[in-house]
Amino acid sequence: MKGYIHSFESFGTKDGPGIRFVLFMQGCPLRCLFCHNPDTWGMNDKKYELTAEEAFTEISKVKTFIRNGGVTVSGGEPLLQPEFINELFQLCKKDGIHTAIDTSGFLLNDKVNEVLNNTDLVLLDIKHINPTKYKELTSKPLEPTLRFMEYLSKINKPVWLRYVLIPGFTDDETDLHEWAKYVSRFNNVERVEILPFHQMGLHKWEQIGADYKLKDIYTTSEAEIKRVEEIFKSYNLKF
Repeated sequence: MKGYIHSFESFGTKDGPGIRFVLFMQGCPLRCLFCHNPDTWGMNDKKYELTAEEAFTEISKVKTFIRNGGVTVSGGEPLLQPEFINELFQLCKKDGIHTAIDTSGFLLNDKVNEVLNNTDLVLLDIKHINPTKYKELTSKPLEPTLRFMEYLSKINKPVWLRYVLIPGFTDDETDLHEWAKYVSRFNNVERVEILPFHQMGLHKWEQIGADYKLKDIYTTSEAEIKRVEEIFKSYNLKF
């Protein structure tokens, strides 16, 4: 089983604990308005086509540097390729390497369950709590992601939740309280990360000839992040 891979990052510091080797997988069913990697959407736009063993060889080259971190598989939506990830994570686990997956939670099936059995940490993006606004933002329904979160709770899988703060889209106070109220129910949520919106992906949208509807949205300010942190902390969420 070969994986379709967009790119690698050998020394990632924002994709889980410690220094991590990050694989960005090709393919995604969502079409998020704020996506900073739209070049990962199409499965056929891969830059690399590797077996799990070949990918693990790349990881092994930096094993010394990631010994207190691990491996994170991101995307795109990595769970579109569960067989490859499961094989890779099995190799990692045999070598004592911590495994994490960064996902939208849109997919849940038996093959995904197998991946989660070999996953130490899930980085889950619950991009909005309002179903209508979630679909406007991602083009997909919210319910699969909530079902995914419920399953992670059921199997007591450690979760870091990620929330992209977009002015005018994900910063409504009522929605923020509803989001925090929902996620505070779960004992397996170890921390929450608020990710500020930025325009660093604009050139990629231009390269693929897509209409970037958020080009006039300003970058999230520190004051706005602080405001949302205070709301989330009022529900005992950890950062």
